[in-house]
Amino acid sequence: MDKKEFRVLIKYCFLKGKNTVEAKTWLDAEFPDTAPEKSTIRYWYAKLRRGEMRTEDGERSGRPKEVIGFVVSDENF
Repeated sequence: MDKKEFRVLIKYCFLKGKNTVEAKTWLDAEFPDTAPEKSTIRYWYAKLRRGEMRTEDGERSGRPKEVIGFVVSDENF
């Protein structure tokens, strides 16, 4: 599972009224090798308590990790 899918599951636990320990226990049982750490679950619960319900990554400033479709040629320099 990717990060976004785990975030959705954490949000599900939050909305069902589970606390962070219950959420961690459930995620560990369902995804023993890939479940997020306690600190990740606490971080997302704090965001959800503040009303931040989006599970997608937000926009970031700065240089992107990679450039897609960029061709190096003499014209670029």
